[in-house]
Amino acid sequence: MNKAVKANTNLSSYIKNVVIGVFAPCDPRIDEESRQRVKNIIEMTANIIAQKVKLPDGSPCKVVYSDILIDGEKQADIVARQFENEKVNILVGVPDTWAFPQLTLISFLQQFPSDTPINLTCGNSGPKPGVVYTHACSGAISQYGKLIHIIVGNWPDTGLNPVMSEETQKQLIDWCYAAITYTGLKGRRVVIFGHDSMGMETALAHIIPTRKIFGIEITRLDMKLLADMLNKEAYNKEELKELRNWLEKNSGGIEIRNEEDSKRLNQSLAMYLIVRDIMKDLNAVGGGFMSQLEWGSDKRGIPLPVADIMESIFNSTFDHNGKKQPVPYATEADVQGLLTMLFFTYLSGGAPPLFMDFRKVWEGWEIKQLAEKIGIKIKGDEIWAVKGFVDGDNSGSASFDWAGYPGEKPEEIMKRIKFPLADEFYFPGLGNSVTFVSPGGIKGIAGRLAYSSLNNIFSMIWDEAETVELPEKLAEAVCKTSTYTWPHTFVVPKYASMIEYKQYAPANHFHMIWDLPVARLQYWMDLSNVLSVNPWKDRPEFIEGIDRPLPLLYLINGGETETKLKIAQKF
Repeated sequence: MNKAVKANTNLSSYIKNVVIGVFAPCDPRIDEESRQRVKNIIEMTANIIAQKVKLPDGSPCKVVYSDILIDGEKQADIVARQFENEKVNILVGVPDTWAFPQLTLISFLQQFPSDTPINLTCGNSGPKPGVVYTHACSGAISQYGKLIHIIVGNWPDTGLNPVMSEETQKQLIDWCYAAITYTGLKGRRVVIFGHDSMGMETALAHIIPTRKIFGIEITRLDMKLLADMLNKEAYNKEELKELRNWLEKNSGGIEIRNEEDSKRLNQSLAMYLIVRDIMKDLNAVGGGFMSQLEWGSDKRGIPLPVADIMESIFNSTFDHNGKKQPVPYATEADVQGLLTMLFFTYLSGGAPPLFMDFRKVWEGWEIKQLAEKIGIKIKGDEIWAVKGFVDGDNSGSASFDWAGYPGEKPEEIMKRIKFPLADEFYFPGLGNSVTFVSPGGIKGIAGRLAYSSLNNIFSMIWDEAETVELPEKLAEAVCKTSTYTWPHTFVVPKYASMIEYKQYAPANHFHMIWDLPVARLQYWMDLSNVLSVNPWKDRPEFIEGIDRPLPLLYLINGGETETKLKIAQKF
């Protein structure tokens, strides 16, 4: 008699299983040498992915491959069972020959969930035309309304051991990161303390659309839980000492006037330890904190210290224990901001996200006017002087990393960060803010998710962007026009004009990430059915080597936006 088996509960951590399976369809009529060549291409591709794709925590992504060539229905079944046993949930096919579409790939795909990401990467070969097969399958799969991405790349037409070109590798790796983000975040959760801050409806937790579209759960906890745990001192007091010592030893300075200020600083740091442990308990991948008004600003209650330090540490790649994975964390319980940062971080392979206000858009004439007022001369040919810039400025959630350059050592970064007392107008509960000015020359993507109930779909409004560094006296004057004691990042979009930036911001918050190629973001928007919005008249529709080619599915259904809207209506 068969007996049920108890599930293994000895799990060291909760990591979403993401497994990429590499395979190849094949023509059953070809010679043995050609078959061996295909097997070598499979193994080569699997090794490239295994070596170059990392999960956000820095660990390698699991990659498996099958050297059974899918040249008919039986082989499709066998490889499907192999991949099922390995829990493969992302598919990469590398055809090097013609094959029979319905008897191979299409038969194979029917054995996987319909939302499984699928990519076909091939060389542009004449002798054994895998490219012909790729186009046949792309057309067939698009015909029945399913998304498939193809990469018609390059490797030598002949030889048993061809090597994939660097450009083809880059395209494939970008797609893999997009697939990992799409698949790996399904079934995960974020934890939000409190509700929408200050009535900001662009920050709302759209629970059902977020669940349906991204597969992400939003767990909501009351801020009273955190207040109660602070009062109970439900944290490791020795670790609190370690965290404070680390901050005092490494930072550019902490403003403390008296014992009350010292107590509030300890409370701020304790909040990080408490929330970190709660999020571990709940296997959460990101979070948010309402803060204003109830926590730190409403004088009818007992205002508690600002959460800026907690939020900044979460978004950073290090803390008092050393290197760590950034945990995207949004101030003011901005869930759409949190989702933006979460996707950015996963797509980039673990880069720290930046949370900012659209505090002020500075146009060229305004900069010139301010420079004259404070008595300094500017050359006038710098991009920030000609085009203008955005002062990205918010009290919370600014990753420490953005006080330095990508890859810079934490001890160097921390020297540039100061912790002044919070602005009492906004935060009568005081505590300490986080203050720095980001260096210039950091390139990345700035953007923001937006949701519309008209079409039940999320959009990503985005542009490539770069940080700029102003003359010290001018930077100081710019900072003082808003809140001087908050982090400031001066951002110049690549294509958007300042007028466009003023008009088309989808919320008062926006976000930036480094190490995120454009194509990678576009692949993810395809897989997630997120509208790509570039309302900038100067951006070309397609830039070779930057943008990914449009999937055939979009071309035959009226374009990218039209197709995504049609797909959204199916759910």
